[in-house]
Amino acid sequence: MLDRIHYISQGNTVEDHFTCIQQVLDAGGRLIQLRYKNKHEIYPLAEKVKLLCENYEATLIINDFVDVAKEVDADGLHLGLNDATVENARTILGNDKIIGGTANTLKDVQQRIDEKCTYIGLGPFRYTTTKEKLSPILGLESYQSILSEVKNTIPIYAIGGIHTSDVKAILKTGIYGIALSGLITQSDDKKELIKELNTIIHGSIKNS
Repeated sequence: MLDRIHYISQGNTVEDHFTCIQQVLDAGGRLIQLRYKNKHEIYPLAEKVKLLCENYEATLIINDFVDVAKEVDADGLHLGLNDATVENARTILGNDKIIGGTANTLKDVQQRIDEKCTYIGLGPFRYTTTKEKLSPILGLESYQSILSEVKNTIPIYAIGGIHTSDVKAILKTGIYGIALSGLITQSDDKKELIKELNTIIHGSIKNS
C-alpha cells in the first residue's frame, strides 16, 4: 500500500534536493518523488537518493525520466500529461513498477485509469509557485465532483498549494492521500509536521 503522504522534492541544486529528501526521511516520510528537471545532473543524484531510500525502507519515484528510473532501479515513475506514455514506460520498466500520472480534469483521471496507472496526482488544489505552467485550479468542489464520478478505483492524491488546515476537508472528498512539496520543504520542524499530517489523515480514514 502506498503511503498517504507523498513528498515531492524541491530545491535549486542537487544538494538542495538531496538534503531535503534526507530530512524528510529522517522525519518519517516514506514515499519520495525525486523531481529534478536537469537531465544532465539527475542520474548521480538519483543513485544517491535510491540508496538513501533503501536505508529508510522508503519508496522512490522518479519524475519524468524513464531511463533514469530504469538505470537506478527506482520503485517507480511519475509522468505528467505531456511526458512519455504510460504504455511506453511499462515496456521499459516492467509491470511490477509503480507508475503515477498527473491529472487535472475528470477526462484526465479516466485516461489515467484506462492507462492502468498505479496512482493519480490530481491538482492543483490551489495556486502554487512550485510548478510552472499551472493547470486550472480545482478546489474542494472539483475534487468532490471528480471523485463522485470515478468512485476512486485507484489511489488519487491531491496536489498543489495544500496547507495543513486543508487536509481534513480534502480527505472527505474521497481523496486517498496528499502530495506535498513546499509545505514540507519549508517547514522548520518536518518531523512534527509529518506526525501532525499522519494524525489528521489516519483520524479521517478511521471516521469515514
